[in-house]
Amino acid sequence: MTQAAPRLPRDHGHLAALDGSYGYLRQFTPQVLAAVRFAGGTASAGLLEALEILRELNATGARRVPADAPDGFVPARWRGYLETAAKSGNTSAYRHYWELCTLLALRDGLRSGDVFVPGSRRYSDPAAYLLTPDKWVDQRAEFCQLVGKPADPDRALTAAADELGEALGELEGVLAAGDGPVRLDDGGDLVISPLTAEDVPAEATTLKAELTKRLPFAPIVSLLIELDKRTGFLDCFTHAGGKQARSPELKRNLIAVLLAHSTNLGLTRMADACGISYDVLAWTSEWYVREETLRAVNLAIIDYHQRLPLTPIFGTGTLSSSDGQRFPTRGKSVTARALSRYFASEGLSTYTHVSDQHTTYGTKVIVATKREAHYVLDEILGNATDIPVTEHATDTHGVVGQLRLFDLLGLQLSPRIRDLGKITLDRAGSRAQVEADFPHTGLLLTRKLNTDLIAEHYDDLLRLAGSLKFGHATASLLVGKLSAAGRQNALAAALKEYGALRRTIYAARYLADPAYRRKISRQLNKGESLHALKRDLLYAHEGAIRARHLEAQTEQAFCLTLTTNAVVAWTTEYYGLAVESMRRAGRRIDDEVLAHISPAHSENINFFGASEVDIEGELAQLGPTGYRPLRVRDTLF
Repeated sequence: MTQAAPRLPRDHGHLAALDGSYGYLRQFTPQVLAAVRFAGGTASAGLLEALEILRELNATGARRVPADAPDGFVPARWRGYLETAAKSGNTSAYRHYWELCTLLALRDGLRSGDVFVPGSRRYSDPAAYLLTPDKWVDQRAEFCQLVGKPADPDRALTAAADELGEALGELEGVLAAGDGPVRLDDGGDLVISPLTAEDVPAEATTLKAELTKRLPFAPIVSLLIELDKRTGFLDCFTHAGGKQARSPELKRNLIAVLLAHSTNLGLTRMADACGISYDVLAWTSEWYVREETLRAVNLAIIDYHQRLPLTPIFGTGTLSSSDGQRFPTRGKSVTARALSRYFASEGLSTYTHVSDQHTTYGTKVIVATKREAHYVLDEILGNATDIPVTEHATDTHGVVGQLRLFDLLGLQLSPRIRDLGKITLDRAGSRAQVEADFPHTGLLLTRKLNTDLIAEHYDDLLRLAGSLKFGHATASLLVGKLSAAGRQNALAAALKEYGALRRTIYAARYLADPAYRRKISRQLNKGESLHALKRDLLYAHEGAIRARHLEAQTEQAFCLTLTTNAVVAWTTEYYGLAVESMRRAGRRIDDEVLAHISPAHSENINFFGASEVDIEGELAQLGPTGYRPLRVRDTLF
């Protein structure tokens, strides 16, 4: 009989593997602990005491950990290592594991803010990220008015309880019917049938093909020249040194640089393709193309797109969505990570925010292994466009937990939730009372909310949201801190409880309304269509990002975004001209049909070939109206 293999520790041997690098860590950790002083609240008192003991051991050269050294901060998954070493009397092993546990706890504490470094910017006291109590007293009323939230916790919880009851009542009606796409099986488990494919009218498919035949063909260079004539977006590129004079060739050079980045050709290959020297392109990129000017250019293009007659048919601008798009990288980069599911080697993510009118108003380069949910709010709160976003859709990874902050900010997060039947739903009252009021839905509410905790810290929750609303801190920073916070952090616990309340309200409404679920899916599909357009644009070097530093990667991502928006604006404008021509000829085209047609396509645009930038020659090809003639014209008989 073969002997059973020994059971792995609860952390699957990760701490033991790290112990193999103990000698390497000792080369620098004593110097770090000697040079840096840490602080924290009462929850981190044991860890701070352990750090002092470790400093003393390092200074004196002692090897034995004192018997009374604290270890309460060691999580259960690592505690077995210490207990085994202590029982065997192996003081050397105990020192190794205790020191590693202390250093790992310090790392986690710095991430969550439970431990901070006085005077540091990145690892400062979490309270520094919030409005001070004195400032909050002055701004509380203004914030509550802006987001439509009462300052009184009892009123807020009463309103939330009413919302919860109404949402549960809607779901109860659906489950009571017992034969819909959302129902309970014989075992009382929730069954959620997937949505059927959206029924796109046949007229929309036919009209899309007809419009594609009518629209003119245009190289991407010509498209940018033409769009600049109507928007002047190239004037948003200003000299970093404040230089006012602009050479006649500057616009030509800027277009070449934009295409070098957005097609991934790079400046060297673009110099060969367009006949402009590399030195000129590099100088133009260095002095004119930076995140500040790229954001201004993007705003100009979005503003022009919003004013086109066809744009309101696609959406009101109040709904947006965000999603990450992953790109492989070449060469070493601080943002690149190995992710075998997506990359053969390493890659990064660009996290983009898209309006229901098909324009991208936010772009951020992030590490591919980081949680995208932390970045959902950043671009919405920092939205400088005239797009009035009030509702935002994400996929599952955009995470349900962000419902809490969205609601506190007076916004609606509408995630498409995968495996919704497996998430925990909460109730405000007793199980018996809830099941009596909602015989079917009550079975799904397995956990009781701690509304007392919410009420106790409600003003702190508002202060947190106010700090974000008034730009005192970025959402990604605070969300990351709170997500990593320990159980002792009362604010994080209250926020989690409030999120559980909002999650239950949202889940009930999401399940009860198939039209709502389809609206979310439709918006997310708009983002996917823009991702496909970006993949078409970024064709050179197999779409692999070669910039190594975050600044250069961000500039390339913005170039890709604004070129994509230029394609969307150009296509929307010519769709409008074609539709107007067809209607003048007596053709009936309903706006409801047009709403199903996306301008995020590249059938009429050539991204490849020579990239000679001849602005005067291209403008000369435009007709007397300032537009290219349609390839098929309608005649009214």
